Amino acid sequence: MSHGHLMLDLAGYQLSTEEREYLMHPAAGGVILFARNYESPEQLQSLVADIHGLKEPSLLVAVDQEGGRVQRFRDGFTRLPPPAWYGRLYGENPKRALSVSRSVGWLMATELRSLGIDFSFAPVLDLGGRGSAVIGDRAFHSQPLVVSELAHAWMAGVHSAGMAAVGKHFPGHGSVLEDSHLALPVDRRRPEDVMVEDLLPFQRLIDEGIEAIMPAHVVYEQVSPELAGFSGFWLKEVLRGRLGFQGVVFSDDLTMAAAAEVGGFAERAQHALEAGCDMILVCNNPDGVVEVMEALDSYTDPAAQMRLIRMHGRKTYNREKLRMDVRWRNAIDAIAEYEGNPVLDLDLNS
Repeated sequence: MSHGHLMLDLAGYQLSTEEREYLMHPAAGGVILFARNYESPEQLQSLVADIHGLKEPSLLVAVDQEGGRVQRFRDGFTRLPPPAWYGRLYGENPKRALSVSRSVGWLMATELRSLGIDFSFAPVLDLGGRGSAVIGDRAFHSQPLVVSELAHAWMAGVHSAGMAAVGKHFPGHGSVLEDSHLALPVDRRRPEDVMVEDLLPFQRLIDEGIEAIMPAHVVYEQVSPELAGFSGFWLKEVLRGRLGFQGVVFSDDLTMAAAAEVGGFAERAQHALEAGCDMILVCNNPDGVVEVMEALDSYTDPAAQMRLIRMHGRKTYNREKLRMDVRWRNAIDAIAEYEGNPVLDLDLNS
């Protein structure tokens, strides 16, 4: 059996009979978890083990655990600062900020790996301070070089914990006002502005070995008429060709409002895969999942399946013993600085 190309979500704390059937379908390749799937560390560990045990190679299990506003698992997990906090630290002490970013990246990854989760959809490589409320403090900084430095340090920590990283939202979501979950964002900047500034963090992390990239549901009007996640220009010519990326391309959620521009769920799936995505996400819409499964019943891409193997977690941890690791204490001490004053002036324009 090989990896399917669809990642889907679940309704609750346990797998239902119907969900088991979905996940056994050849098109299914992974599961993305949300807050509704988490009750306790013990419950989550059992759920993940159940998912992994369904077939071989095991289904990938992922979550959005960026920190700040986007942290699906909270009670029983360390409260992670928003990425912009590292940018604020960088303005005061760059060396310290890089050390903290690496340390907290390691902590995030080890906490997830201790329960069997393969990876988080992070880091955000978008540029902050440019008007996008949906990105906001999810961005490390407004300056491409600083984003590159902090994200690289964060990724190094994640890698040391045995977890792959996913950079998003290619080629950059930070300069559009619209939220692609709710509307179609259109970036009207000159091509050179996008290519010179926004791509720099992606190029840096690609050079450093990032395993996966997620494109934005954004139209870059003066560059290409298509949404980036459905664009062969962005995914094949720019990402694979110019930037030399050889890893996994995950679509953003195909149920988002911006993706509706492409057509029904089957059309969205087919267009995303044809454009260069290796795995597509369909969340919070069971009917959409069924439609995509039917459309992908006989679809296969051996090269994409080989890339997806890199996304499996590579180390395991005893959750109780983690607290005795000096790296855990260092990360907790660093986060205590944020906990002591969480309402910092996160000036992303500095």
